[in-house]
Amino acid sequence: MRARLIAFIVAGFLIGALAGAVVLLVSTPQGGQPVQSSGTALVGGPFSLVGADGKPVTDRDFRGRYMLIFFGFTHCPDICPAELQVIAQALEQLGDKAKTVVPIFITLDPERDTPEAMANYVKSFGGNFVGLTGSPEAIAVAAKAYRVAYAKVENKDSATDYSVDHSAFVYLMDPEGRYVTHFSYGLSADQMAEKLGKLL
Repeated sequence: MRARLIAFIVAGFLIGALAGAVVLLVSTPQGGQPVQSSGTALVGGPFSLVGADGKPVTDRDFRGRYMLIFFGFTHCPDICPAELQVIAQALEQLGDKAKTVVPIFITLDPERDTPEAMANYVKSFGGNFVGLTGSPEAIAVAAKAYRVAYAKVENKDSATDYSVDHSAFVYLMDPEGRYVTHFSYGLSADQMAEKLGKLL
């Protein structure tokens, strides 16, 4: 258990570093000096999932609004509900600015997290939360795009019970779906609200 926890902490640091990284393209014009140009962070991308009503939902459905995205699962005992509560409190502190943000919770456990289960779970954190699920393949595509590390961990004492270890970042995407920044687990609602207020 301890080794697995350490592995995910290390993965979290690596993902965080990657999220903040910028691609540098270097080219040398004929007879000239090398030219460097900065690209965008390698986080985010298209996803095609399923909403609470069972209908398809893609990243394009949220164009025009900021997305505040967190990956987890409804059976998560502590990290997920704690982080979703932080998001809810931070958005509440933002007042009218929060209207430009849609908080999105994407499951990493589609086997148990049906559209109905996701709908019932996210409403505990506020009516503005969107819960998304999908096929394991669609979830894997979304997780890969956002550099989310996760793994199913079987419970040796139960054939049906299991957990999902995962990295825990909250990603802020702009109204065009582009990466803006990420928030690490453990940040307080006050700190998140302050940072969001400067970025929105």
